[in-house]
Amino acid sequence: MHATLPLLQSSDFPAIRRQATATLQVNLGYRCNQSCVHCHVNAGPNRTEMMDAETMALIPQVLAARGIGTLDLTGGAPELHPGFRDLVRAARALGVKVIDRCNLTILFEPGHEGLAEFLAEHEVEVVASLPCYSMDNVDRQRGKGVFDKSIVGLQRLNALGYGREGSGRVLNLVYNPQGAVLPPPQPALEADYKRELGAHFGIVFNSLFALANMPIQRFGSMLISKGQFNGYIRLLKDNHRDANLAQVMCRSLISVDWLGRLYDCDFNQQLDLPVMGGIGDGARHLRDLLHADADGAPIRVAEHCYGCTAGNGSSCGGALGA
Repeated sequence: MHATLPLLQSSDFPAIRRQATATLQVNLGYRCNQSCVHCHVNAGPNRTEMMDAETMALIPQVLAARGIGTLDLTGGAPELHPGFRDLVRAARALGVKVIDRCNLTILFEPGHEGLAEFLAEHEVEVVASLPCYSMDNVDRQRGKGVFDKSIVGLQRLNALGYGREGSGRVLNLVYNPQGAVLPPPQPALEADYKRELGAHFGIVFNSLFALANMPIQRFGSMLISKGQFNGYIRLLKDNHRDANLAQVMCRSLISVDWLGRLYDCDFNQQLDLPVMGGIGDGARHLRDLLHADADGAPIRVAEHCYGCTAGNGSSCGGALGA
C-alpha cells in the first residue's frame, strides 16, 4: 500500500486550536468483518489490533473526570471487541451518550446474536454505514451481498424503534462518495435516501451524514495508484471554506487509538500524528486526561484537513452546514 503521509505533511492549512472536549472518540481495534475500498482505517478481518482491558478501564474514568458527554465508539467493527458491551453499560451508567459506528452486517455475525436488542435497551445511538441506496454501488464499495444484509439490519433496528419519532432510539446513516469527488449537498441527498429506502424497503431513519473521503490509508493509496492523488487534493483545496473552520470536529473531540494514544481526530490517528500537547508536558495517553483537558492546545494539521473544510464541510456528524 502506498504511503500518503509524505504527500500530506507540507501544508498551508490554517492554524486552529482546541476547545473543551465534548466527545471522546475511541477506536477499540482495527478488526472488521468487512474490507471497504474507502476505509481510511484499513480495517479488515485479518487485523489483530485490539484495546487491552487496562486501557479500556480508563475510558469511564476519563468520561467522569472531564465531564465528557459523548462516547463515540469506532473500529474496525467496535462490536467485535469482547469488552464492547461492558463499556457501553459503564458509560450509560454515567449518563453519557454512546454512539456506535455500526456497519450493519455485524448484526448477523456469529456470536453477536442479540446485539441490536442490546443497543436498543441501552439507547445507544447507531451511526450506520450505507454509502448508497443502490445495491450495485454498495456492493461495489463494500463487498458482494453487503447491501442486502444492510437492509435487513436496518429493518431489524426499525422494528426495535430505531429511527422512529419519539422512540429515543436514534439511527443515522453515513454516505461516502464512490470516488475522488466531493459529496453532494446533504439535505437533498438525505431526502433521496428517505424516499428510496422508505418506498422500496419501508426503512426510516433520523439523519444522513454525508462524509468526504479522506486521501489516506486504503483510499489514498488507491488514488496514488490511479494517478488521482494530486488532483483530489487540489479539488479539496479549491473548495476550502474558512467558515467551516469554526465547526470542524477536532476542536471539541479527542480521538483515542487501541493503545490509548491521543490524536486530534481519527484521520490523524491513522497517519500517526499525535496531539501536539496542551494537556501537560509530553502528555499523549488516555490516562493523562484524568488530570487535565487539552483546551486551547494547537491542532495538528496537514493537507488532508482540507477534506473537512471543502464545500459543505465534513465531520463525523456529517456536513458542517456553514
